Amino acid sequence: MVYYPYTQFVEDVKKLVRLTETYRPDTIVAIARGGWTLGHAYASATGNRQLMSINSILYEGDQKGRQCTIFNVPALENATKVLVLDDIVDSGETLKEVLALLRKRFTHVTFKSGSIYYKKSAVIQPDFSLYETNEWIEFFWEKDYLLH
Repeated sequence: MVYYPYTQFVEDVKKLVRLTETYRPDTIVAIARGGWTLGHAYASATGNRQLMSINSILYEGDQKGRQCTIFNVPALENATKVLVLDDIVDSGETLKEVLALLRKRFTHVTFKSGSIYYKKSAVIQPDFSLYETNEWIEFFWEKDYLLH
């Protein structure tokens, strides 16, 4: 297990913003809950106020479930270029299912994806990512706020 601290996150948000500069999304969709912190920081860094959320449940803690449940799909009728963000693309199943649903529902929109980490073994790779890993990443937002 590798701990991912806030100080690294601050620098990595800037790196991801630079990496995605040519795409220039008009809307950001953060996959809850792992992508929320990244989505918020990315939106703030780029001045993009069109930050939306989509819920997807595949993992409970470090235990992978059998199917990906997606709900709270955002209204993207006015979007044209969307960046879907998550903290890590692990198995890739969440990102694959989320993108498939969004592309089916909003055929007029171009979707690209981004993450801090990805695993080479994932069924789908993000369009923009900073680091490849084989480790379980423990992000500061998953640990630092716990009371126990």
